[in-house]
Amino acid sequence: MIGVLTAGGTSPWYLGLDKPSWTPPSWLFAPVWTTLYVLMGVAAWRIWRLDDARRSAALGLFMAQLALNFSWSPLFFTGQRPGYALVDIVGLWSLVLLTIVAFTRMDRLAARLLWPYLAWVTFASLLNGAIVAMN
Repeated sequence: MIGVLTAGGTSPWYLGLDKPSWTPPSWLFAPVWTTLYVLMGVAAWRIWRLDDARRSAALGLFMAQLALNFSWSPLFFTGQRPGYALVDIVGLWSLVLLTIVAFTRMDRLAARLLWPYLAWVTFASLLNGAIVAMN
């Protein structure tokens, strides 16, 4: 699945875009996302197994951010709409932060497992924004 989501990074359209000098190489995205999805899965599992009235709301936030996560690649690569993807990723960043806040109230380790994800989404947001500005 990761390969499908990151395959657009080698498309002629993407390769032809102006990108900032700090753009990571395409091969880096698959291992980063694989690691992040493992951390996200463990975090969600830790919340899912709790007997806590707040669990449903926290997992609802997790699923909402996951939906925006999955919609970014089709917007950016398939639709070739970096501006729309930027709107998506800003919403994603907000939902990841809200998910971390909700998880913190129930399981601090679960919340900590999402910090690398928020860091990567922050970086990806800046990269997406730079691509929009440069093109």
